[in-house]
Amino acid sequence: MRIYQAENYKAMSRRAANIISAQVIYKPNCVLGLATGGTPVGLYQQLVEWYKKGDLSFAETRSVNLDEYLGLSPHHEQSYRYFMQDNLFDHIDIHPENTHVLNGLAKDPDAECAAYNKLIAELGGIDLQLLGMGHNGHIAFNEPGDDFGLETHVVDLTESTIEANKRFFESRDEVPRHALSMGIKNIMNARRILMVVSGEEKADIVCKAVTGPVTKEVPASVLQLHPDVTLVGDKAALHKLVEAGVTVCG
Repeated sequence: MRIYQAENYKAMSRRAANIISAQVIYKPNCVLGLATGGTPVGLYQQLVEWYKKGDLSFAETRSVNLDEYLGLSPHHEQSYRYFMQDNLFDHIDIHPENTHVLNGLAKDPDAECAAYNKLIAELGGIDLQLLGMGHNGHIAFNEPGDDFGLETHVVDLTESTIEANKRFFESRDEVPRHALSMGIKNIMNARRILMVVSGEEKADIVCKAVTGPVTKEVPASVLQLHPDVTLVGDKAALHKLVEAGVTVCG
């Protein structure tokens, strides 16, 4: 695992965006696995800026998103399809038909999950998977205790995840209790993984995920077993790794 420490959130976002842009330049028709949440917003803004300057094109790029709330329309402001349109897709030249997000209104969620697994395989797999990390170590919506062998599946969200996500909704009661999510197996099958972390509140769980045992109780710890992982974080998120003696690059 390569670990890069940036001075602050903006510098972290730029470093992570550099890694994604290099992937797109190297392989224009690559398959990007994309993430939502607060942490990736800055890197998406940076990618949009480079596209508008003419430095980057996504015309051949394909994308698959990690997850979606079950029960939310793509037009709901808190759906992950809406998030991706608002933060990235509507501002770059990626073709709409090449962007894939799970359907939160699927009448048969299990069939939707199976179809998504098939789609990823038909695309040739994921070249670069972007991840954030939840306060309890979840990646995508793979919660503590979930099996590492799962592919895309229906998830019951934990109380801690509902609590963490309530800031995006008008009230806690509006936060969906279920989601569709790629499984750990899908994520681990990606050729490369890029994880972004920011803020003091992530310092403890980042340290556990990187230096602790590989355990289902800290889903992100499984990334220790992947051959090509890059972790990019700001000083606030990585300082406990540094204190533990883990080598980080500036």
